[in-house]
Amino acid sequence: QVQLVESGGDLVQPGGSLRLSCEASGFTFSRYRMYWVRQAPGKGLEWVSNISRGGGSTNYAESVKGRFTISRDNAKNTLYLQMNSLKAEDTAVYYCAKDSMFGPRGQGNQVTVSS
Repeated sequence: QVQLVESGGDLVQPGGSLRLSCEASGFTFSRYRMYWVRQAPGKGLEWVSNISRGGGSTNYAESVKGRFTISRDNAKNTLYLQMNSLKAEDTAVYYCAKDSMFGPRGQGNQVTVSS
């Protein structure tokens, strides 16, 4: 079955950087668009970014554009999210999702931005 395992979350100061990873198994990774979504405390699920099957097309929410970079390595079945210039409002549980923002997700990884 579909398995998505996120890692890389941490506590970081404002202005800092983190790289999230998502290891996929149980499906042919290269055949699906992939998404990063997040959920802040007390808020709904928010789309962050998505990437095409081959990695050549990416999209970003306005709130992260210019600071976050999504990428993928189809040979390693792994999705990434490089997050730079982190802000307190980026604090959330981050999930990778298969094929849509409401698709199967991993268990999530906590990112906390605080001084």
